Amino acid sequence: MVIRLGILGAARIAPPAIIRPARAIDGVEVTAIAARDRTRADAFALKHGVPRVLDSYQQLIDDPAIDAIYNPLPNGLHGFWTLKAIDAGKHVLCEKPFAANVEEATAVTERIEAQDKIVMEAFHYRYHPVMKRVEEILANQELGEIQTVSTSLCIPLPMHNDIRYHEHLAGGAAMDIGCYATNLWRVLSQSEPTVTSATAKTIRHNVDRAMHATLISPLGATGTLDASLLSSKLFKLSGTASGSLGSLSLFNPLGPQFYHRLKITTKGSSRIERFDRVPTYNYQLEAFRDAINVGTPFPTTARDSINTMRVIDAMYVAAGMTPRQPTLVSED
Repeated sequence: MVIRLGILGAARIAPPAIIRPARAIDGVEVTAIAARDRTRADAFALKHGVPRVLDSYQQLIDDPAIDAIYNPLPNGLHGFWTLKAIDAGKHVLCEKPFAANVEEATAVTERIEAQDKIVMEAFHYRYHPVMKRVEEILANQELGEIQTVSTSLCIPLPMHNDIRYHEHLAGGAAMDIGCYATNLWRVLSQSEPTVTSATAKTIRHNVDRAMHATLISPLGATGTLDASLLSSKLFKLSGTASGSLGSLSLFNPLGPQFYHRLKITTKGSSRIERFDRVPTYNYQLEAFRDAINVGTPFPTTARDSINTMRVIDAMYVAAGMTPRQPTLVSED
């Protein structure tokens, strides 16, 4: 079955995340787009070869010629439009973070699980061979009992009016790059951690440009999490895990197709493992296709998203801020 996919919004992430991967793999075709600004949607479709432009998000979702929806809308709209899509009988690939907070993530997940549709949170990095290898090393207990974990995902976003800095759109560093740092901490610790402290640097009231947190796992592993869009840490994409038998360090899990390094140290010796340069997004779209067509299991489920959002909410509270809220939607 060829999956006919429609895109909600003319987001900048859509070409690398969906358009190009769909051209590279079999079984998925991007067939339509809708945006709030029809002119922008027309320009996007012309530039990227999308055959049809529809007048509204709801019209796209209701279209019987579309099997699945890609939802790259602002964070505060993810839950609302994902529910609209599954209610219309569509599968959904939803950009991270899956929802605005843990309450919304839980409510949306419960609705999803009552449906017979695939909904995947787009943590694309989880599908690349480098991360599959990391998870294999941890599962085999090559590092022993994990004792310390750190994740640092920092990128520069100096555009102060970017949607990721708007509270009403559920923006903030912890929500954007920080959801990756949170998800990676969970993977490396093999646990559901608790936030013990957090501090934030803000760009405006209740909107963080950087977040630093300390965490502890149920088995006692401790460590830190750093996420920033605008701070002195201009660029850092790394994760480390140290255990009773060894350690690993991972550089650039989000874009291993450009450059990456996985270093494992055990029994006093170190080795570096490298993997192919196929984009993470290609692997993610293949997994989405296979989940729909043959029921292949996948890690970034709606249920898993609840645990990521629980940590993010706790960081905001520990930093003296309020968790994000869904964006109010008055019309389609």
